[in-house]
Amino acid sequence: MFKSAQSFEALSQQYGARYKWMVLSIVGIGTIAGVLCTSSFNVAVPALTRDFHLGQDRVQWAMTAFLAAMTISMLPAAWLMERFGLRRVFTASLWLLVLASIAGFLAKSFTLVVIARLLQGLAAGVLQPLGIMALMRLFPPDVQGRASGILIVSIAFAPAIAPSISGWMLDQFGWSAIFLLSVPFALLAIFSAWKWLPAPQQKPVKPFDWLGLVYLAMATISLIEFVSSLHHSGLYAGWTWSHLLLAVGLVVIYRRHARRLPHAIIQLHLFDKPTFSRGTWVAFAYGFGLYASTYLIPVFLQHTLAYTATAAGVLLLPSGIALVLTIPLAGRMADVYSPRSITLWGLWVFGLSFLMFVFAAHTLQYWEIVAATVVGRIGLGLILPALNLATLHEMEAHELGQSSVVVSYARQLGGVVGVTMIAVFVEWREHVLGSVAPGIFTAYAQGFLLLSSVFFLAIVAALGMKDHVRR
Repeated sequence: MFKSAQSFEALSQQYGARYKWMVLSIVGIGTIAGVLCTSSFNVAVPALTRDFHLGQDRVQWAMTAFLAAMTISMLPAAWLMERFGLRRVFTASLWLLVLASIAGFLAKSFTLVVIARLLQGLAAGVLQPLGIMALMRLFPPDVQGRASGILIVSIAFAPAIAPSISGWMLDQFGWSAIFLLSVPFALLAIFSAWKWLPAPQQKPVKPFDWLGLVYLAMATISLIEFVSSLHHSGLYAGWTWSHLLLAVGLVVIYRRHARRLPHAIIQLHLFDKPTFSRGTWVAFAYGFGLYASTYLIPVFLQHTLAYTATAAGVLLLPSGIALVLTIPLAGRMADVYSPRSITLWGLWVFGLSFLMFVFAAHTLQYWEIVAATVVGRIGLGLILPALNLATLHEMEAHELGQSSVVVSYARQLGGVVGVTMIAVFVEWREHVLGSVAPGIFTAYAQGFLLLSSVFFLAIVAALGMKDHVRR
């Protein structure tokens, strides 16, 4: 398959200036497949709870396994692309995604569902940073905002349609059908990559830091288990705190390891730049709020307001459309105005959108839910194109691959912690306040308040980032 591929130079000569946009579009289609796996499965939580007779804190492991695997598999993405080339890494990840999706569709036990989700996450994690890597390498700074907007529109298309389509698929065919939603996009991306992505270039690369990957993977899993054990073991249990101490200890060990190894999987000197360091914290908080809200809102609509999966999906469709319409405008704004300022405004709007759920969870009308979710997605649309540009603009060309991976890793780690923490928190508050009205509404309202608080902390971190205006 790879012998017939042409070089990047030959394809650029054949297709001209539009070729770099073709590459970006192909990677965007593949990323859609990965994002669909993330956003489409949230509506299945109540169905999985019923079918497998499990609590929400157990069922969320189908989401957490995906996000954890996605987070960890991001780490070697830059090295894999240097070693094997964009074409090979991209197509191999997509084939894994297709096979895992088919396995999930055929799964008959919750354990197999979790394994299928984990394999999907491994594939999606490698796919996730490829778009921003290609963007930062192919496009000059004066059009990176527009290119970022176009790339993210393709990615935002997935959460825009996923709740509606997956909700309808669940009601018509059951939760297993949702596994197949990403397959058409993955197959289209595989064909496009085979036809138009350039042949890999053979060049020497440094050895991969397997030991560093093990340290960071174990630290990630320990952190997730710490959050989960707050529910099943309690705040004062030795099991709970042993996992937090293990996570912290592994991070300390990794710091010593990275100082001694020039080709460490995450090089510590990247964090010497304050804007990048603070931007990474913003990405973590942003991922926490984004994925936790994407998980919580559909569950809230079905669990407390008795919406069907289809009705919940349709209700969320206007917010997806608002997101898709906002992103191109935000991308163009990022080429002219300060990406930091745009990020700050987006964080404010996104954080404030949850307050309606906080103060009026039990009296929300249909139009109020639509309005709150639309406002939140407008804020998200402002953040998406600007955050990467605000965080990465100080990095040198040779640092872009690894720094892009770090930002994506921080965002996904925030998502893992966010989904786990919000599921455990709401389950705990339901246990304390009651699983019927008004207690259940108060439990979810407090969950949305937690999300708002995280975004306001992200604003504090973003205020310390260096301003950068493109003229």
